[in-house]
Amino acid sequence: MAKMPENPAEEFGAAPHERPVPRISIHAFCEFPDTGAALQRAGADRRLSKAHLTVQLGGINAAIDHYHGQVTPNLLIVETRLNGQAALDELDRLAEVCDPATKVIVVGRVNDVELYRELMRRGASEYLVAPLEPLQLIEVISGLYLDPGATPIGRVVAVVGARGGAGSSTLAHNIGWCVAQELHINTTIVDLDLPFGTVGLDFNDEASQGVSDALSAPERLDDVLLDRLLLKRGDHLSLFTAPAALERDYDAVPESYEAVIDAVRQSTPCVILDLPHGWSPWIRATLLAADDVVIVATPDLTSLRNAKNIIELVKNARPNDNPPRLVINQVGVPKRPEIPAKDFAETMGVDPAAILGFDPALFGQAANNGQMVIELAPKAPVSESLRRLCRSLTGRAASGADRGGASIFSFLKGKKAS
Repeated sequence: MAKMPENPAEEFGAAPHERPVPRISIHAFCEFPDTGAALQRAGADRRLSKAHLTVQLGGINAAIDHYHGQVTPNLLIVETRLNGQAALDELDRLAEVCDPATKVIVVGRVNDVELYRELMRRGASEYLVAPLEPLQLIEVISGLYLDPGATPIGRVVAVVGARGGAGSSTLAHNIGWCVAQELHINTTIVDLDLPFGTVGLDFNDEASQGVSDALSAPERLDDVLLDRLLLKRGDHLSLFTAPAALERDYDAVPESYEAVIDAVRQSTPCVILDLPHGWSPWIRATLLAADDVVIVATPDLTSLRNAKNIIELVKNARPNDNPPRLVINQVGVPKRPEIPAKDFAETMGVDPAAILGFDPALFGQAANNGQMVIELAPKAPVSESLRRLCRSLTGRAASGADRGGASIFSFLKGKKAS
C-alpha cells in the first residue's frame, strides 16, 4: 500500500486546516447578524459537514441564560460587544456555567493584544476579531480538533464526465499515473464504476473485487485489509479496482463510499476518484466532498448543458472552495460539428484547465497496450497538456516549456473552428 512520504520534498495532501472536523456539537451566540451569517456559511462547508452547528443571537448573556442547568456543547462560540475588563467579567460569568471540556471561541470587535492574552489565560481557546470570513472560522475550528501528531490525510481529486464517452476514466487514470510516476507523489486511483470500471484494463491488470469488497464491509477496512485489496504499479502508484462484473447488484449507501474514501486518504497523499457517468445520492455526496473536482466534457451541446449544471451545483454547494476544473476533451474530430473551445469555456464561466485534441491513434494504442498516453508518447501535445493539469492539481510549479508557455488554445491555431 502507498504510504505517506517521508521526504518533505514529496509531501502532498490536504492542508491541516482542510481536515474534516469530527462529529462535534457547536453552538454560537452572536451579537450581530453579520457574524451569525458568516457562521452559517461556514457551517454549510463540506469540512464541517459532520459537525452539528446551531446559531442564535444574544451574545454571551444569552449563552449564560441558556446553559444554566444544561450541558454545554463541544465548542461554544460567543460574541461580545464589550472590551477590556468588561469583556473579561462577562467571560468569567460564562465560565461558571461551562463544562470543563467545552472549548470556547470569543468573537469581539476590538483588536487588543492585552485582551487576547487575558482571554487565553482565562481558558478561551481563541479570540477572533469581527468581521469574520467563513474560511477563517473553518481553519480555527479545524485547528482546535486537529491532533498535531496525526498522520496527514490525502487530497481527493474527483474526476467525472459530463456525458458518457467523454473520456473521464482515461483522463483520471492518466492523471494518477502522471502524479505518481513523474511528480513522485504516492497516489491511489479508485475505480468507483463498479460494473463497468476500466482501471484494470487500462493498466493491463485483471479486475478484482477490491472496491466492492471494501464497500460491503467498510467497518473492516483497516490498513492490513486495504493493503491486500490494492494493486501496486511501481513505487508510487496503487490501483483500487472495480470488479467490472454484472453478476450482482451494487447498492452500497453513501456512508459506505465515504468510509472507504476516508480510509484510502488516510494512507495515500493523492487519491484520484474515477466516478461513473450517472447521478445518485452517493455520486453527488462524493463529488461535493472531494478537495478538487475535474469535469471532462466533449465540445457538443449535451456536454455543454451537463457540464454547466455540474459546475453550477458544485460552485453553489461549495462557495468556500475553488471552482471545478473543466477539461475539454476530443477536440477536432474530423467532420464533426463542434462548439469552439473558447465559446464552450465562456459559457461555463470558467477557464478550461486543459484542452485535449482528438488523437484516436495515440489513445487507442495506449489502451491496447495497457499504457498511459504520457508513458507511450511523452512528447506529444496531449501529454504536455496532461502534465500542466497535474502540476496545477498538485500545486507544483511548471518547468521548462510550461513556464510562461503558449495559450491553452494554441494547439487550435490553424484549425478551422466548427
